[in-house]
Amino acid sequence: MTSAVILAGGLGTRLRSAVPDLPKPMAPINGRPFLEHQMRYWSAQGINHFVLSVGYRYQTIIDYFGAQFEGVSLEYVIEEAPLGTGGGLILASKKVSQKESFLLLNGDTYFEIELKNLINFSNETNADWCFSLFRTGEVGRYLGMNILPGGQITSLKADTNSLERLANGGVYLVNPRALSVIPLCSGDRLSLEEDIFPMAMAMGQQFYGREFQNTFIDIGVPDDYYRASTLLTK
Repeated sequence: MTSAVILAGGLGTRLRSAVPDLPKPMAPINGRPFLEHQMRYWSAQGINHFVLSVGYRYQTIIDYFGAQFEGVSLEYVIEEAPLGTGGGLILASKKVSQKESFLLLNGDTYFEIELKNLINFSNETNADWCFSLFRTGEVGRYLGMNILPGGQITSLKADTNSLERLANGGVYLVNPRALSVIPLCSGDRLSLEEDIFPMAMAMGQQFYGREFQNTFIDIGVPDDYYRASTLLTK
C-alpha cells in the first residue's frame, strides 16, 4: 500500500481565532505547516503518493507544496463547494488504486501509529474499514463506539460522555471494496461519521479497530493547536 488520502478541505471555523488567514492544515507548528509534519511522518513509513482533498483557501496549499513533497507525488482534488469529510473522500478516492487498500487521514489530526501494524491487523480481520483508536477521558468531544475484544466495531455512536473510552483517531485503512458498493455520487455533501459509516455498517461491511498508545494531537480547537508545538518538534 503506497497511497494516502488527506481530507484537508474543511473551513476550520473553531480554529479561526488562532489561525485567521490560513486553511487549517496549513496552521504553523514550529515553523512548518501542520500538513508538512503529517506528510513527513507518513512518507517515512512508505507512503509515496498523497491525494489531498482541498477546499477553503486551497490555493495556499497548492502554492506551498506543488506537485511533490520531498520526492513524494501529490495530487489535488478541489471541493468547489464544501463536501464534508465523506464527500471529500468520494472525490479523492477516484485518484487512488481500486485494487489495493489506501490510508485515509484527517487533515487536522496527527497520530503516530505503526502503519505495518495497522495493515497486518486489517489483513488478519479482512476489514473493510480499519480504524486506529486512542484512549481518552475527555468528555463531550470524540466519537465513541462499541468494540468487541477481538477489535470488531459493532456500533458507532456519538457517545462522548463516558470516561476512559476508545475513540476514533482519524487514521483509517480503507479496502477499495468498501466504497465500490456504496451508492454515492461525487459532488454530494456527506459526513463520514453521520452518513458513510452508518450506511456501510447497515450494508454489513466489516469495521475493526486497534488501539495505539502513541502521540495523538487534534488541532481542531485553539488549546490543542497551541499544545501541538510541544509534541511536533522534529
